[in-house]
Amino acid sequence: MKKLDIFTPVGIVVGFGFIAFGIISNSGIGGFTSFIDVPSILVVFGGLTAAMLVSFSLRELKSLFTIMREGFRTEEFDIRGLISTFVTLSERARREGLLALEAELEKVDDPFIKKGVLLAVDGIEPDVIVDIMNAELTALEDRHRGGRDLLDKAGEYAPAWGMIGTLIGLVLMLKNLNDPTTLGPNMAIALLTTFYGSLLSNLVFIPLSGKLAVRTKKEIFYKQIIIEGVIGVQSGQNPKLLEEKLSVFLSKTDREKEQQKVEADGQEAVLNEA
Repeated sequence: MKKLDIFTPVGIVVGFGFIAFGIISNSGIGGFTSFIDVPSILVVFGGLTAAMLVSFSLRELKSLFTIMREGFRTEEFDIRGLISTFVTLSERARREGLLALEAELEKVDDPFIKKGVLLAVDGIEPDVIVDIMNAELTALEDRHRGGRDLLDKAGEYAPAWGMIGTLIGLVLMLKNLNDPTTLGPNMAIALLTTFYGSLLSNLVFIPLSGKLAVRTKKEIFYKQIIIEGVIGVQSGQNPKLLEEKLSVFLSKTDREKEQQKVEADGQEAVLNEA
């Protein structure tokens, strides 16, 4: 289940906060006006939009804000819960046969698990099941990479258009060298476009792309465990052996917690018998 990832907006706000602190500490509250220049903003955003239109189709660009919104969400991948689900499926399959799993799947929400188990119930060969499910993983990774490409390109184009704006400002400044009093203000305005472009790139586009890439890796890892679980259930593996096999996907910390839980349960059972 996806939920708001509070760290994404907090990170962006903190980034802008430190920038604001840097401005205020050197020039006071009034210094903010020096960092607002409408022509510079138009050059960066207008140039960025134009470059994105050249690089991508309108249909792809329409998904940009949806993809950015995904960067503000997080999804929990409960591996221990997943292992428990496959142990339950394995126990029922060994007790009542694979066909009995169709009823058990009503308690399962993950469509990828349902797909894999139904393929097993239909008697599809294990190699074919693995190929089908891996193909879906490949398609998922390609779709996610395509979405991240939009953010990556925006991250590349924003600083480039900031530099273009700076070059425009420098050309205009050099044309007025006969008035030395205008050099400082004109140079400041020229540099603002680079500031805007770098800020967008390094605080919004590239970090969001990085976060989505990490989430994709986690999702693929989670689904690879599902594939192993499905094959284990289909082959009729002992539930305890299947649990042990899938437990290797747990992190070291989670495995230690699991071991401590098993030991505690064992000690409790001994005390109850006594």
